[in-house]
Amino acid sequence: MAGEPQADCLFCKIVEGKIPATVVRETETTIAFRDINPQAPTHVLVIPKVHYPDAASLAAAEPAVIADILREAGVIAAEEKIDDHGYRVVFNTGAGAGQTVFHAHLHVLGGRGLQWPPG
Repeated sequence: MAGEPQADCLFCKIVEGKIPATVVRETETTIAFRDINPQAPTHVLVIPKVHYPDAASLAAAEPAVIADILREAGVIAAEEKIDDHGYRVVFNTGAGAGQTVFHAHLHVLGGRGLQWPPG
């Protein structure tokens, strides 16, 4: 059921502490950790502790949590010292957009020039 941990979800297992991650921040509603396949010098994922398959379903069900994720992205950018030079935040929604883990998550990318449009 949406909002509840899913036994087969990689990110739910990270939230539960069953799979290790390099955690950089944690709040009551979110956890942020380094991407294992970074696409920039700074590449951190911010996820909700509740399970929703994508950003759209999370926003519809729990808009305060998606706001928490965005707020954390700004805090992480400042802590990683990429806020002055610019950084990108990305929600991939659906396989066609590159989403590979179907638990809503935000990518925080920075530390190098980021071209537009993205690849």
